Amino acid sequence: MNKDVQVVVIAPNDAKTAKKANYPVVYLLHGYGGNAKSWIGIKPNLPEIADQNKIVIVCPDGKNSWYWDSSLNPAYRYETFVSNELVNFVDNHYKTIANPKGRAIMGLSMGGHGALWLAIRHKNIFGAAGSTSGGVDIRPFPKNWEMSKQLGDYETNKQVWDEHTVINQVDKINNGDLALIIDCGEDDFFLKVNKNLHERLLEKKIDHDFITRPGAHNAKYWNNSIDYQLQFFKKFFAR
Repeated sequence: MNKDVQVVVIAPNDAKTAKKANYPVVYLLHGYGGNAKSWIGIKPNLPEIADQNKIVIVCPDGKNSWYWDSSLNPAYRYETFVSNELVNFVDNHYKTIANPKGRAIMGLSMGGHGALWLAIRHKNIFGAAGSTSGGVDIRPFPKNWEMSKQLGDYETNKQVWDEHTVINQVDKINNGDLALIIDCGEDDFFLKVNKNLHERLLEKKIDHDFITRPGAHNAKYWNNSIDYQLQFFKKFFAR
């Protein structure tokens, strides 16, 4: 994209110096209006979590890109950046498990969409994916969150919108391709689209964890939900 992208890396204390250990990596994607520092603001004890669990946590700035490679804006190629350039950089600079068995990706809201979008389309890179309060079907919200800047307006570009929504990517995976966890608060405006994604995954007989719990679309919910997502990934890494 010919620009610098800020990334926050949260690593165990010995992640650069350990001679024997290689660590799994969790990529955390922020939501609309967020930045690379969003997750550390929501969950200030991420450094302790990374050190205790011996994982590297990577938080890139995805702007308001929805983590697509935009066909309209060459300055927005965040699918390529996260799934290729960023992963390669992290593996070259930290002691990581450099294969899908050691990589997970998750995000909130726009980042929940982004995590599933990237994992499904790059299952050779990521082995596990999670969405919390994710915008997993963008089409009910055609006027929101600058999506039309990346895809064009919905009325005249319906095929493009159909092709860029997570729920329509499910046919690209088979059961066992990815370890998946999806959660959403009962008071969240994305609850219905998350339930629809859950039903689509059930139809395809794709194993996944699906959780709803009391809560809304806010930092209080995400501060709690990330604990369960990271526990899910910890079990995945231990396999």
